[in-house]
Amino acid sequence: MPAESIVKSVRYVFLTLPNYSMIAVSNAVEPLRMANILAEQVAYEWAIASLSGEPVPSSNGLTLAPTVALDQVGRPDVLFVCGGVDVRAAVSPALLSTLRRWSEQRIALGALCTGGYALARAGLLDRYQATIHWENLSALREEFPRVLISDQLFTIDRNRYTCSGGVAPLDMMLHLIEQKLGGGIAQGVSEQFIVERVRSDKDRQYVPLRAQVGISHQSLIKVAELMEANVENPLSLEQIATQTALSRRQIERLFKRHLGQVPKRYYLELRLKRARELLLQTAMPIMDITTACGFQSPPHFSKCYRKQFGYPPSVERRARR
Repeated sequence: MPAESIVKSVRYVFLTLPNYSMIAVSNAVEPLRMANILAEQVAYEWAIASLSGEPVPSSNGLTLAPTVALDQVGRPDVLFVCGGVDVRAAVSPALLSTLRRWSEQRIALGALCTGGYALARAGLLDRYQATIHWENLSALREEFPRVLISDQLFTIDRNRYTCSGGVAPLDMMLHLIEQKLGGGIAQGVSEQFIVERVRSDKDRQYVPLRAQVGISHQSLIKVAELMEANVENPLSLEQIATQTALSRRQIERLFKRHLGQVPKRYYLELRLKRARELLLQTAMPIMDITTACGFQSPPHFSKCYRKQFGYPPSVERRARR
């Protein structure tokens, strides 16, 4: 990279909680390493930390070294809280007071996987848009109503950087790398890691319906499964009612109470999600996708797609290319 393009390095600290997700942390750190190589400069620095300074076992039993004490890492640009399995047990009074103290110093805070629970418990996500692993979505919404929980892969809201688990931190870091170093470096990182498509904050986690409503609501799950099985030729609500032995009114009440929307809207979003997958992952013509996802015509499909995602299918297809 030319000398005039040298940028000030960004420093991240990853605070590991007991039973943190190793895959989430790795997918956050590795893009930074590769970005430095491709940019031919130290654009990013990072450290793995714990409250005690001792390596913390992850959920797979492995540890990361070197691990340093959080009070010895200096001032980072962003402190990420890294959670994983049984995050409630990992959140201690000492951790909460530490996070509040760092927030008072105006340090940006983030979270990977279930780490957002710690920030929420500390009151540091109130009135912020935030993301957490889908297994914790419902519980977090119930316990912390002041947090604006999203089912996106990652959310950046002012000085809060929250992300779901698994490989989603890779997408968030690629987004941040693009902002800092440009699309060329971000694309180079994704190619090095054989990532076919870089997802954005408009992409959403796949949240199994059973996780959203619980296994006790079998009637609702049965209706949703029937919708998923009939995407190309959508069923009317009357047809669904007949096949599930429920009344139209019962179905409407179930969707409103447990999903916060009418059945028609849920069905439409399900079909649009399928359409987006086909646009991004296949070379199918838009006309064929229109038919495969049960839309009456390309203009109707384009109108619905634009309303849902903010741009028409043709723009999504160009982005894929």
